[in-house]
Amino acid sequence: MVKVIIIGSGNVAQHLIAAFHHSKNTGGEIELVQVYSRKANTLVNAVDANLVTTDIADLLEADLYIIAVSDDAIGTVAAQFPFKNRLVVHTSGSVGLDILDDDNRRGVFYPLQTFTKNKVVDFKTIPICLESENSTDFRLLDKVAKAISDKVFALNSEQRKALHVAAVFVNNFTNHLYTIGNEICQENQVPFDILKPLILETAQKIMTISPKEAQTGPAKRNDRSTIESHQLFLSNKNQETIYKIITQSIQNHGKKL
Repeated sequence: MVKVIIIGSGNVAQHLIAAFHHSKNTGGEIELVQVYSRKANTLVNAVDANLVTTDIADLLEADLYIIAVSDDAIGTVAAQFPFKNRLVVHTSGSVGLDILDDDNRRGVFYPLQTFTKNKVVDFKTIPICLESENSTDFRLLDKVAKAISDKVFALNSEQRKALHVAAVFVNNFTNHLYTIGNEICQENQVPFDILKPLILETAQKIMTISPKEAQTGPAKRNDRSTIESHQLFLSNKNQETIYKIITQSIQNHGKKL
C-alpha cells in the first residue's frame, strides 16, 4: 500500500482527496493517511477529521507528500517540512520542481483540469502530468497517478509550462469570452441558453478535427461588412477591442509576419 499525504485544502486538494478515497474503496493500493490544512474546518466535508492535522510538524511518515496549494505558497510550505529525503511533489502547471526544497526528493503531480468546489469530476478522464528527478520516484508517481487516472503523461518543466499556457487560452480565456457573450445576451434580452448547442458543437468538433480546420465565422471568411457591423454594434469599448484583436488574429493566423 502506497501511503500518501496531501498538503492543502483548496479545490485541487479536495478533488484529490475524493479521488484517492474512491480508488481505495474500489480496491486500489493507494492510502491517504493524512491531510494538512491550516484550518481544519475547511475540510469538514472532504475527509475524516481524524486524518486532518493543522500542525505541519505533526506530519506522519509517508511514501509521497503532495503539495496542493497556491503557486506562491509552494516554496514556503516545502521549506517547513520537518524531514529530509522524502518524495515531495507539487500540483502546479506553471512552476518548476526546483521551487521545492532540495532537502527532499522533488517532483510534480499536475492534474490538468479546471476544478470548482462541489463540482464532481471523473478523475479517470483527467490527464496527470508527472516529473521527477530519478526513475525510481517516477515509477512511484506513475503508480499513484494510474490509480486515479487513465491518462498519465511524463512532461518536463518547460513542456508543462507550455501546456499550462495553452490551457489558459483554451479554458480561462474561452470562459471569459462566454462571460462576454452572456453579458451581450443579457443586455439585449436574449436567453444565453440559445448559444449552448453552438458551444457544445464547437467543443465536440475539435475531438475529431483540428481547431484550425474547425474555424468558421466572419473573420475566417473575411466578411468585412459583417465585421464592421459587429464593431459598430458593440458600445462597450473593452468588448470592441477584444473583438478586433481576435478577428485580426484569426485573419493573420498562418501568415508569415
